[in-house]
Amino acid sequence: MFPLGFLFGLGFDTATEVALLGLSASQAAHGLPLLSIMVFPALFTAGMALVDAADGALMLRAYDWAFAQPMRKLFYNFTITLMSVVVAVLIAGIELLGLLNGRLGLSGRFWDTIGALNDHSGVLGLVVIGAFGVVWLGAMALWRYTGQDRLEAADD
Repeated sequence: MFPLGFLFGLGFDTATEVALLGLSASQAAHGLPLLSIMVFPALFTAGMALVDAADGALMLRAYDWAFAQPMRKLFYNFTITLMSVVVAVLIAGIELLGLLNGRLGLSGRFWDTIGALNDHSGVLGLVVIGAFGVVWLGAMALWRYTGQDRLEAADD
């Protein structure tokens, strides 16, 4: 499994990792000491650990809620799958339109908005994370508002 994991890691570097490597190499070329350069990977690791831990805690809570009852599990899976498809199509559309804008040099309010979305993809990522949270909380509220939780309690 190690060789497979190693190849997977080589093939799927994120843009952030590539930027970090470039930044480290650039600073090394300007004579920054090795210990100072190692601050960049350490900060990246700390940030990834924080985000992954928060993601794991939130997903554990979501799955605990969803898997308590079979109907709730179906409702949750449908909601999250639908949200994933909508986000994937939205991001792909923004990227495609951004490529068209860059290639064809289009102008106007719509194309300026597409350019701004492409330039600020980090903010777009935060919006997506927030949207998933809102959809999850909305699904929980809708589930309770429609009385599904009372039906589950009656079945027990």
